[in-house]
Amino acid sequence: MDRPFHPAPPPSHRPRPAPPGSAGPRLRIPERLPATLGYDAVGLPREHGEHIMDRLPRVGCVFADDRRWWWIVPAGSQIGVVWPPGTTYAVGARVADPSWTPARRPGAGQARPGLIHAPRTGSPYTPPIPLYLLTCRLSGSPPCWRLDATG
Repeated sequence: MDRPFHPAPPPSHRPRPAPPGSAGPRLRIPERLPATLGYDAVGLPREHGEHIMDRLPRVGCVFADDRRWWWIVPAGSQIGVVWPPGTTYAVGARVADPSWTPARRPGAGQARPGLIHAPRTGSPYTPPIPLYLLTCRLSGSPPCWRLDATG
């Protein structure tokens, strides 16, 4: 029986390793959802989570803890835009948070982010452009598109 051929994604689309010195654990998306473009995470304050979810045309995987909601986006979604204040962009979806790094284990109310939403099928990604525009609107910042911007 012939096996289907699945080429490896090009190097620019493979998940990138954590930056040097990053001790943050990587958010794990469900195996049933292929992340062929690699993935990063966009963190927003918890109080904006439901508001944003209700306004997006499509919601991919979302993780949350007691402080932030983390939206899974394709790797490289920070290129060409300046994410507004209050937004945290985590390359490789490595969400280092001083409240639960290895030196300080999670305490009550400081759990690591858990998966709170995942599509049943298809892609694990939230479309980054609508997410970006919503975050700009919530922060009162105009969208900033620049070729030299990296997050």
